[in-house]
Amino acid sequence: MLVTGVARQLGGRFARRVQREPDVDRVVGVDVLQPADDLGGAQFVRADIRQPEIGRVLAEYGVDTVVHMDIHGSPLAVPGSGNRSSVKETNVIGTMQLLGACQKAPSVRRLVVKSTTSVYGGAPRDPALFDESTPAKSLPSGGFSKDAMEVEGYVRGFARRRPDVSVTVLRFAHVLGPSADSPLAAYFALPVLPTVLGYDPRLQFVHEEDAVEVLRLAAREPRRGTLNAGTFNIAGDGTLLLSQCARRLGRPTVPLLLPAIRWGRSLLQTVGATDFSPEQVRLLTHGRVVRTVQMREVLGFAPRYTTAETLEAFSRSKGPGLLPPETLARTVDRLAGLVRPGPAGDGEREGEEAGRHG
Repeated sequence: MLVTGVARQLGGRFARRVQREPDVDRVVGVDVLQPADDLGGAQFVRADIRQPEIGRVLAEYGVDTVVHMDIHGSPLAVPGSGNRSSVKETNVIGTMQLLGACQKAPSVRRLVVKSTTSVYGGAPRDPALFDESTPAKSLPSGGFSKDAMEVEGYVRGFARRRPDVSVTVLRFAHVLGPSADSPLAAYFALPVLPTVLGYDPRLQFVHEEDAVEVLRLAAREPRRGTLNAGTFNIAGDGTLLLSQCARRLGRPTVPLLLPAIRWGRSLLQTVGATDFSPEQVRLLTHGRVVRTVQMREVLGFAPRYTTAETLEAFSRSKGPGLLPPETLARTVDRLAGLVRPGPAGDGEREGEEAGRHG
């Protein structure tokens, strides 16, 4: 098995986990940077998937399964990891080069690609739930979302050219957990959360442990009654409003007009918002919720962690916010009670239940 992107936290974690599988003889981890953490029994090969050398790696090790995880929205937070342009090249050109090498490698029989629910975009008239066949209302003009759409297009072309290869695309909601290193994790780690005035989007998360497990499941031979090939949304049960996330994290929010957020991106980056990109602004404006029926009924995977439990695990790893969540919640409930009657906290419970069966 070959795993790309092992210098990232999630890629390295998957490489360490999958080598314990009884039907996996050898794991080869590939990246341009040496992983900061030990890969266990996996063999690391320094290689750039944007270069033809990746084809030699496939041939040398007789790889039968490729798990492509080197698709990301931002560079690693280490010197030499590159910028947004190099990330885009790795996402798009790297995927093209890797798929070309897989096409020429007769030993390859299974391909698993880590994608994102960002391919559905973010628009005011989006449906309440996206399933795997729902087209985006507004196609992204750039950024990670566009990268992911191009990657999936190349993967579909590869599947047509190599029908003998089992191809699985996993569209992950935002991955969170104690070790998460995503742009949304960086946003939630801010002491004060800038939000879009007048909007309270619904969000879904997937715990990093569940992400590793579903990748492991997709990379192995399917169990009786399940099918690994295809495209699947991956998310924990339930949804949370952004305001609920802020309360549970103990982070005060600063509502800003949408033009102010767009104009002040550089200022927000200086205070720690490492990737307050246009697509992140769209997420914090319109949100995104996906249906996971296919994940459960076809792929046969049930996440251990709900969206709320995933946020709780992330919150514990980051420590308390500026305000204790209980105090912040009571204050917000009191203010809400002045505006509308009704028991405090009803809105939060309704928000959680809104996507419980997504």
